[in-house]
Amino acid sequence: MIGSPSWWRRRSLQVRITLLAATVTLGFLLGLAAVAGDNLQPLLIGSVDDELSAQLETAKADVSAGRTPSGSAVTVRVLDTAGGPVDGLPPPNLGATDVRALKAGESITTGGEHSWRWAGTVVTAPDGQQRLVVAGAGLVGFATAVHSGGLWLFVVASVGAVGAGIATWLLVRFALRPVARMRGSVRALPPGARLPLPDSHDELRALAEEFNALLARQEEGADRLRRFTGDAAHELRSPVASIRVQAEVAVANPDPDLSQETLSDILEESERLSALLDGLLALARSDAGEVPPAEPVELVSEVRAAVARMPAGAPEIRVSGTVGTAWALATHSEVELVLSNLLRNACRYARSEIVVSVLAARSTVRVVVDDDGPGIAPEHRDRVFDRFYRVSDSRARSSGGTGLGLAMVAEAVRRRGGRVRVGESPDGGARFQIVWQAARPG
Repeated sequence: MIGSPSWWRRRSLQVRITLLAATVTLGFLLGLAAVAGDNLQPLLIGSVDDELSAQLETAKADVSAGRTPSGSAVTVRVLDTAGGPVDGLPPPNLGATDVRALKAGESITTGGEHSWRWAGTVVTAPDGQQRLVVAGAGLVGFATAVHSGGLWLFVVASVGAVGAGIATWLLVRFALRPVARMRGSVRALPPGARLPLPDSHDELRALAEEFNALLARQEEGADRLRRFTGDAAHELRSPVASIRVQAEVAVANPDPDLSQETLSDILEESERLSALLDGLLALARSDAGEVPPAEPVELVSEVRAAVARMPAGAPEIRVSGTVGTAWALATHSEVELVLSNLLRNACRYARSEIVVSVLAARSTVRVVVDDDGPGIAPEHRDRVFDRFYRVSDSRARSSGGTGLGLAMVAEAVRRRGGRVRVGESPDGGARFQIVWQAARPG
């Protein structure tokens, strides 16, 4: 259906602009035609009145001088003040009301189908008598002229709207030609290429720049996905292969002591594989945009709970710098994930002590984790939060690392508008700083 919104949305931009321009032009011109048609009759009557007034002035001078007035295209009559003829001609078709209006200087229209327009004035003749001098003209074809004029105005308005529509169609087509060329360029664009930027600094150049930026983001995301998939496959292959080999050894050697040792190794590799899969699922949900709504979380109690969850035999963990409470804008699961991964990472490399500090400011809350381990060299600090990146691969493997813990920390903090940094602790080890936005208690 033409009037339905779905029909309108299915039309091209060129068609919609043309229809809008033609409709607006038609409405505007029809309005002008209507106004002109209403004023056409007064305009024609005014032209007749002007001609009668000019002829009347000449006749007035003639009667005042005692001459007989004459008219060419206009009929001039001399009457007495009662409307009777004094010029020897038949009485005009004027009633008493008409005579009074003419003596008052008003112009009148008489007759039905064959109407006349009259104008008059009172003049004093040389003998002192008052005379009514009138001038009249027949309005033959007047109604037809008014009707035809109005009709032609509407015809001209319609033709003007059609012309405006055609002109708009051509202009829009010309204006959209660069867009069509750009669309062809996009269709033939090879992988890794970018759209050429127009020389003009207009909307098309801005569109091309935004499209190139979109292509760059898509390629970056595709590259990141390929790297992530390859790294995940590589990381999953190692524990799966280890479990398989150890299971084959246990099957081939029925010795109970060897089987028990092999089962312990299989359990350890299974736990590592489970942690790896949990990390991959968490990162996949984050990449998919699954971000739960933030809420105020009290960090001091969360830090103490995370310290209590650390396994027996871990280095000493001391909580310092905590005064009262500190509220961050996050979720409990995110804070738990961040603190658990940071503490496990510190426990993996610390020699004897880990210090956790919670520092609250007006707009931010910081959690600082310091250890006295070997630390992280400056050349590695920008990459430790990348997925599957390890400063020392053999050491991470021996300690059960998957290369995803710090990546999950960075992802959880950054998606809440926070910051994560790594540096050197006062004891020479690693210092991890997490900055969240401060929140008011709920």
